[in-house]
Amino acid sequence: MRRRPLDFRRPVRRRWPNVVWWTLCGIVVLLFIVIFGKESQIESRPSFPKNHHRRRRIMDGLNITEEMLSPNSVTRQLSEQISLAKAFVVIAKESNNLQFAWELSAQIRNSQLLLSNTATRRAPLTTSESEAAIREMATLLYQAQQYHYDSATMIMRLKAKIQALEEQMSSVSEKSSKYGQIAAEEVPKGLYCLGIQLTTHWFENSKLQKRIKERLQIQEKLTDNSLYHFCVFSDNILATSVVVNSTAINSKDPDKVVFHIVTDEINYAAMKAWFTMKNLWGVTVEVQKFEDFKWMNASYVPVLKQLQDSETQNYYFSGHSDDGRTPIKFRNPKYLSMLNHLRFYIPEVFPALKKVVFLDDDVVVQKDLSALFSIDLNGNVNGAVETCMETFHRYHKYLNYSHPLIREHFDPDACGWAFGMNVFDLVEWRKRNVTNIYHYWQAKNVDRTLWKLGTLPPGLLTFYGLTEALDPSWHVLGLGYTNVDPHLIARGAVLHFNGNAKPWLKIGMEKYKPLWDKFLDYSHPLLQRCNFH
Repeated sequence: MRRRPLDFRRPVRRRWPNVVWWTLCGIVVLLFIVIFGKESQIESRPSFPKNHHRRRRIMDGLNITEEMLSPNSVTRQLSEQISLAKAFVVIAKESNNLQFAWELSAQIRNSQLLLSNTATRRAPLTTSESEAAIREMATLLYQAQQYHYDSATMIMRLKAKIQALEEQMSSVSEKSSKYGQIAAEEVPKGLYCLGIQLTTHWFENSKLQKRIKERLQIQEKLTDNSLYHFCVFSDNILATSVVVNSTAINSKDPDKVVFHIVTDEINYAAMKAWFTMKNLWGVTVEVQKFEDFKWMNASYVPVLKQLQDSETQNYYFSGHSDDGRTPIKFRNPKYLSMLNHLRFYIPEVFPALKKVVFLDDDVVVQKDLSALFSIDLNGNVNGAVETCMETFHRYHKYLNYSHPLIREHFDPDACGWAFGMNVFDLVEWRKRNVTNIYHYWQAKNVDRTLWKLGTLPPGLLTFYGLTEALDPSWHVLGLGYTNVDPHLIARGAVLHFNGNAKPWLKIGMEKYKPLWDKFLDYSHPLLQRCNFH
């Protein structure tokens, strides 16, 4: 083989001496060690120093020390003994072992004093200091176990105690509800006295009767649809007076306000006398009695026949027909009053009117209500404030959805609403024949299987799909049974004392009574004579 010339030969590679290679390898190893050491230091540091401070704050707030977190902490051991001993004290007392309960209590106090002194000096509790206390407490706890005060026994006894307390609470709650209902149904002496005084005053004072005849000259106002017409159905003179007074005082134009009051035969003279004597700030007031309505008979008003039925009356007054399964609140005899059902016959009561605002007698008005008459109900009949902010106020809570008639026609989650302040479009009411809808459902509920009692359930059925939701500030409820947000009260146009705690009763909620009292003149001679104050 021929060799290349010298110029064309490849250059010979020079080999590095071994010393150089070993030197480079050493440098690389040193760098690796340095870098790895720094990373280890970084990792050993707390990555979130803020969490450490937060944990420290929590420990300080809970009064936990590092010593207590230790698994060998005598402070924690003593604290746990105290907690267990307190439970044994209860069981010992239940077992009538008062001597042992006293011994446990004494030892608990000794241990607590030891912990208190330790906390005061700000130094951990030592084993030598706590040894005697822990030993004595352990002896007592062991003795408790000999008395069969073990965990299983304690759990069973505590369960029995809880059950007994629940039964006692249920009994007390039922009695409270019953007595509260009785108190709500009674007529206060002062109100009874006022009715008698006014009735006597009416028949003895010919001037009052002459004055009311003079007022009848404004008869045209009673049917003038350009005015603001309100209706109240009540046998309570004072309550109705507060509704009229509060509406008149807060009205921007009281001369355009007309009140139509319907009462019963018993209170008719007294109601007329009261509103004839009163200064009404220009408000027109008409008083009628429902017994004078010619159309009100059992053939047209089926509920009238039901209310007069002996079985229904027995159901309301005795409550023995269903073995007491129906809550006491549904047995209020007020449901037997036709005044309570008259709200379903407003077009018949006021045949010439086109729009009416219905007010319950347990409301107070604190804003001008004239704007209600210009609200567009969008073709609906009833304008009302919805109450379904809570799950209780939905249809399924008022109606029996196990009945096919209810289940097939009504959404169980439909939003409920409230009677007490309602805008009724009487033109649409007559056009849609709403009163007949009410008659239909009343006839179907003769056996009380669709709903129990009251006027709201049939109202929910009658005005289903015919109700326009109003702004909640128009009608604030709950002042007769619960605490109401002060901001809601301040914004509310109509405040409703629905519930048993009516403001004219002794059981009324004291903090809400001033809202009602300020519209009643307690200096009136008749109120003074009947001891109203």
